[in-house]
Parts: sequence; C-alpha cells; structure tokens
Amino acid sequence: MTQIKKHIFVCTNQRDPLKARECCAEKNSLEIMTRLKRAVRASGINDVRVNKSGCLDQCENGVSCVVYPQGIWYTIPDDEDAISDIVEHLADGRVAEKYLMVNE
Repeated sequence: MTQIKKHIFVCTNQRDPLKARECCAEKNSLEIMTRLKRAVRASGINDVRVNKSGCLDQCENGVSCVVYPQGIWYTIPDDEDAISDIVEHLADGRVAEKYLMVNE
C-alpha cells in the first residue's frame, strides 16, 4: 500500500441560492475535482489523494482548493491548463504560481 504524502481538497460546497455568498458548486467545482482526480491518476502519481471538501470559506475567489501538508491555496479555473499545472505541482512540488489564491 502506497503512503499518501499529499492531499488536495477541492471545495464542492453548494449554498442555498437565497444566500448572498457565492459557492464553488455553482462554478462547476465537482466536475473540476473529478477531472483533477483523473489527471492525477493518469499521471501515475500514487502518493496524492484528491478529495472533495465542504466549504473552505474562499468561494468568492473562485473554485477553491488547498494542498496539504504544504498549505498551498489555489483558485482553479475550469480549464485543462490549470489542472495540468496543478498536477505538475503534485508531481514535483513546483508551485503553480499562476493559480495561487489571492485573498481580496
């Protein structure tokens, strides 16, 4: 059994549509998380677990995710370049600077 060294949690929270705050589910986060999980698996990375999470309290910044144990926060747009760059980070530790979350 391979020891998991990194976890990436992708927010798939869905808020009540009557609430004022945005939510990641409205931004296609479940599909993005699924594509990220498949890309990690296809790359042969065996020591990373991709999980959906509840609210990470950053939904206004886009589809939110965090990589542990490093504590790197990303905003994942709905495109393959972002997924590819984040998979590279998971493979070699090089942070995908373009997708780092900027808190406003």
